[in-house]
Amino acid sequence: MTSTRHNAYLDAARESILEVGLKRTTLTDVARRAGVSRMTIYRAWPDMQTLLADLMTREWAGLATADPAPEGDAPTPEQIAGEVVAAIRALRSNPLFRRVLDLDVELLLPYLFDRRGRSQQVIVAALAARITQGQEAGRVRQGDPEALARTVVLASHGLALSVQTMTEPDSPDASGLSETGLVATFADLLAGGLAP
Repeated sequence: MTSTRHNAYLDAARESILEVGLKRTTLTDVARRAGVSRMTIYRAWPDMQTLLADLMTREWAGLATADPAPEGDAPTPEQIAGEVVAAIRALRSNPLFRRVLDLDVELLLPYLFDRRGRSQQVIVAALAARITQGQEAGRVRQGDPEALARTVVLASHGLALSVQTMTEPDSPDASGLSETGLVATFADLLAGGLAP
């Protein structure tokens, strides 16, 4: 669903979700916002869940892979950790992600407990490719790049979804118990785990 037309429909769905939340957004609302008939939307997506899956894939996988490294650039563990943290920060500040967390968090549960979504697959593939580059240059520990990437994504879920549960609200930003401090600790742990 990457055509310009489909992107316009996904944009309309995004606008509606940001305005009224997922539960109150319908395919009819999306059609109205996009200026097309309901049947046009129904031909592309049979229901809101399918449309939402495409929207999440476009939005969140795009954030996580937004700044690809130059070809041939063999990353260090610290660079990979920095890229992962940057992707988590981008996701946490994304308005659609924030809206889903605030209003419709149960939507994310299948992707945490039952199955991988397309967004997760794209992220794992991109991360495995970076790990492979680092391994080939001797900068990243050996091991199955797919397994390492999946493990990093699993560890990242907690930081992306619930870092606020482990912070101390009154901690100064430089404190180890602030969000900034916990993110820095996560980056250090990740870099250490990927070191040869």
